[in-house]
Amino acid sequence: MAPLSVAIAVWGLVTGVAMVNSGLSITVAIVMTLTVFAGSAQLAVLPLLATSAPLPIVWVTALLVNLRFVIFAAASRKSFVMLPWQQRMLAGYLNGDLGFALFARRFADDPERGNPVQWGYFYGGAVVNWVAWMGSSIVGILLGGLAPTDWGLELGAYLALLAVLIPMVHRLPVVAGVLVTGLIAVATVHFPLRLGLLLAVLAGVGVAVGVESQRPGDQPHGAVAVAADITGEGEVA
Repeated sequence: MAPLSVAIAVWGLVTGVAMVNSGLSITVAIVMTLTVFAGSAQLAVLPLLATSAPLPIVWVTALLVNLRFVIFAAASRKSFVMLPWQQRMLAGYLNGDLGFALFARRFADDPERGNPVQWGYFYGGAVVNWVAWMGSSIVGILLGGLAPTDWGLELGAYLALLAVLIPMVHRLPVVAGVLVTGLIAVATVHFPLRLGLLLAVLAGVGVAVGVESQRPGDQPHGAVAVAADITGEGEVA
């Protein structure tokens, strides 16, 4: 996880700058960073917050963007189910895309689910990820107001997000979902309250699930397939 912390820190820095430059106060931006801890959701709702969209729309947008964490939690449930609920809640909060992918790949063939080695591996990587993200995000928030607007750091945050997402697009269900989401998002860009984004996400998820359900039984599914997408080991097939 340590080598990946540099990329995470860069993404966190530009996201912090984007939050402040979108109109959020430093206090609100820091509270949002500490409580949400999901860069993609934070970036997705910034345009909604900037246009004073109703909070239910903001919440639903963030929920849809983060639906993948439901899959992550379900896939890794057997490794954490014996822990006290407080530790399971902490694991849910700290869980991230890269952390889940590395954990799933590392212990995919381990017949035992839930032991100190697995917990140490997960929490160790998750804490490194959390520190890198929070530290860089807060620095970006504090320095955001000092950065000239013509530097285009808001765009930099979205480009950093794309740099993380593009390597995940390896399998046909993901490609189909991304294409449908992108096309509908562009076609509905003028919808009020950014409702086109909700429609695009719902359509993209539906298409991806539909394509995944048609895959042959001998091809990877579930947590293994998700981990392959995130770590870049899958192929379009």
